Parts: sequence; C-alpha cells; structure tokens
Amino acid sequence: MLANKTALVTGSTSGIGLGIAKALARQGARIVLNGFGDVQAAQAEIAALGAEVDYHGADMSQPKEIAAMMAFAAVRFGQVDILVNNAGIQHVARVEDFPVEKWDAVLAVNLSSAFHTTRLALPAMRAANWGRIINLASVHGLVGSAEKSAYVAAKHGLIGLTKVTALETATTGVTCNAICPGWVLTPLVQQQVDARAAALGISNEEAKKVLLREKEPSMQFTTAQELGELALFFCSAAGNNVRGAAWNMDGGWAAQ
Repeated sequence: MLANKTALVTGSTSGIGLGIAKALARQGARIVLNGFGDVQAAQAEIAALGAEVDYHGADMSQPKEIAAMMAFAAVRFGQVDILVNNAGIQHVARVEDFPVEKWDAVLAVNLSSAFHTTRLALPAMRAANWGRIINLASVHGLVGSAEKSAYVAAKHGLIGLTKVTALETATTGVTCNAICPGWVLTPLVQQQVDARAAALGISNEEAKKVLLREKEPSMQFTTAQELGELALFFCSAAGNNVRGAAWNMDGGWAAQ
C-alpha cells in the first residue's frame, strides 16, 4: 500500500511512535526514525520487516535541528510523504507551581515541533498532490486533567493546528488528522503504574486497574499496534476525505 512512500515519525525509538513506524513499514514505507531511545534496537525492528530505515537524532525542541532532520530525510529517501508528529514530553505540577522552563519545553516539543515539521513538509506534499500528516495528540487534546496544564494546552493546540492545516489543504491530495489516545502502556505510563503500586502497596496489576478505573471505562489500555492500524487507515484511499479529525481511541474516556 505504501511502497515508494517515505514516512518520518518523530519520537519513534520506542512506544507509540515505534508502533506506528512498524505498521507503516509493514505496508512498504521507507522509515526515518527519530528519538532518544535505543536507536539500534528500533532500527533492527524496522529492518526485520523488510523496510528501508534510517535515523536522525534531532532534538525536537530545536527548530534548526528539526530543519536539518527534514533536509536529511529528503536527501536520504526523497520527500517526506507521511509525517507523523509523535514526539512528546510531560511534566506534572499545579499551575502556580509549574516551572516556567518546563512549560516552555513541553510547548516546544509537543506543539511547536509539529508546526516546524509541517511547514517544512507541506511544499513537497503539495507539489506531489499527496501527503499524510498525522499528529499524535491525546485525549488531553479533548479534555483536561489537573496538574497537566502545559501538556493539555499543547495537545489542545495540536488539534487546532491539525484543523487549520486540514482546511488549508482541503482541495489537495494532502490530509491532516490527529489521533487522540487514552492510556497506552508505554514505558512512561508503566512508570506511573509502578509509582502507584508503590504508593498504595498493591501489585502492579492492581495498580493498572486503579489507573484505568479513574479515566478509561473500557478498563483496557490502547495498544501501539491499534494506533498503528488507525494511522494506516488515514494513509489509505479510504482516508482520502478524512480531514481535520481528532479521532479518539481512548476506551470511552472522552465520552463521559
């Protein structure tokens, strides 16, 4: 389905980003990875699927490094046909206690980086009259949670950017949509589970249930594989007229 297409996935050396990169690779896309995880292991997983793969270590808080990454992808594989903006960081604190530098960092990585990659990818996508921009927002792009002001603000902003990009490309073969996961058992979320288990003196499995019970009616984690399949739908012909959607895969979280 995606033979001769190049996909750049930010924050893709583990977790959601790697899961989406693998789904795209299975359909024949060339992959450019990015992130601070185990690069060799991530590349090996993609290569094992028979896909061409390379890596760029751009710091997604730095516009100049983002520009270098986009140029690298274009030289290495040709234009970026599929852009998946997944890179993200988190910090938790009450608004009045939120460190200014942490606010700036969360907004830079979770929101501004997607603006920079998008503005650099769009000219070639327009010229080819085909492109897919997929922004990994969050259920926190749709609803709020206490002590996550920067993350919630960034993810709401990312959905806004998605809608504007979709409107500006509405008469072209370029689409832009957002995916809004609930809890996904990434290494970052596993840390929250571990902390909850330690604080409450309960097992890891019970801690998972406590975490899910608070927000997610389905009582199950969304998987990176499921998110990868949704990304593939956006890339397929069936997704040609899906534009500006904020598609939540959250076990009913935002339905409450």
